[in-house]
Amino acid sequence: MALPALGFAGLAGVFALGLRSDPKLIPSPLIGLKVPKFDLPPVKGKTLGLSSTNLLGEVSLVNVFASWCVACRAEHPIFMRLSQDKSVPLHGINYKDAPDDAAKWLDTMGDPYTRTGADLDGRVAIDWGVYGVPETFVVGADGTIAYKHIGAVTGEVMSNTLLPLVERLRKGAAA
Repeated sequence: MALPALGFAGLAGVFALGLRSDPKLIPSPLIGLKVPKFDLPPVKGKTLGLSSTNLLGEVSLVNVFASWCVACRAEHPIFMRLSQDKSVPLHGINYKDAPDDAAKWLDTMGDPYTRTGADLDGRVAIDWGVYGVPETFVVGADGTIAYKHIGAVTGEVMSNTLLPLVERLRKGAAA
């Protein structure tokens, strides 16, 4: 009788520890590694697709989004402001979206992306280690993934985490 009770207590302890952790802090095994090689066609109605070679030469952000994603809609105004001030290139990976839906969403909401690749089957997102949308990555000028943010980017995350990291990476690349 003591063995099942000890097993239950151990399992309950593991679950309790899991409840204390922040799901947005899921570590990415790709941090510090080069972006996966990929070449995506543009979203319907757009002219510039996205490939791994486009992420070389300057520090940039890569946002994985979808028209059906509610959190993507919440973060979109942040990215529209970012595109207006042109402080950092923002690229999009449109995840498992119907071509017409993606085009309509960008035409209606506005298109903040420098380049937007259509990941119709989700294979590229899997290679990036995406758990779900939205996710945003900071990519160094050398094509190395420096940071991964899971969930909607807020103004606070943009100003306190993403943009300061972009500046540190730019200074490091210049040195």
